[in-house]
Amino acid sequence: MNLQLTIENIWNNRELLKEESSQQTIRDVIELLDKGKLRVAEPIPIATGSGWKVNEWVKKAVILYFPIQKMETLHAGPMEFYDKMKLKTNYEELGVRVVPHAVARYGAFLQRGVIMMPSYVNIGAYVDEGTMVDTWATVGSCAQVGKNVHLSGGVGLGGVLEPIQAAPVIIEDNCFIGSRCIVVEGVRVEKEAVLGAGVTITMSTKIIDVTGSEPKEYKGIVPSRSVVIPGMYTKKFPAGDFQVPCALIIGKRKESTDTKTSLNDALRDYSVAV
Repeated sequence: MNLQLTIENIWNNRELLKEESSQQTIRDVIELLDKGKLRVAEPIPIATGSGWKVNEWVKKAVILYFPIQKMETLHAGPMEFYDKMKLKTNYEELGVRVVPHAVARYGAFLQRGVIMMPSYVNIGAYVDEGTMVDTWATVGSCAQVGKNVHLSGGVGLGGVLEPIQAAPVIIEDNCFIGSRCIVVEGVRVEKEAVLGAGVTITMSTKIIDVTGSEPKEYKGIVPSRSVVIPGMYTKKFPAGDFQVPCALIIGKRKESTDTKTSLNDALRDYSVAV
């Protein structure tokens, strides 16, 4: 609570950034983020199941961290960087496998058992145990990724720092996110969902369940265990009717399907070409 009050005071009076005590408080918050003792967003139980709470003051601390950091030259072997942010270190101690040239910034949390192929995890992100961040996947600032998730090659999870009240992208436990999927603008993918290759979801994207006799639309949330593929629907414009991208829920992950199943197997259950 003391940390939160201090951060709120600094946020409202940027002159306080000049004080060493203020700078130390900001650094303390980033250290807690780095260790997973604080989160930008956290799951909370609600009457209908589960929800998420965004800790806006923690996002404010991340934003305040940038102006107090000085640019410096960093080296990783023969490679050189010039930035304000340190890189994450001590992977062996953390129990995290990091393949060259994977990069995670200090202030991102990686739980034991995470595997990072050549990929990128930004400050404020939280990646839980057993998750694979595959080649050229990007976990944006403050994105929250659950346990045993597979982020396939080239997946892009959007970051969010401002506006402060905006929720980050959330990928819940045991999800499989197919190659080159894009999930941005605070979209939440609920537990055990499967996104087929190339699905793009923003807060305005129509997510249409086509498994029943009538379509059912969602926005901003992919329901638990959904199997999703890219789709198109017709939209009228002044110039005529044109096809607009959407996401189609074509079924549910079968109860008999192991959560570690491949994307290929999940889609073949519904006769979808891979």
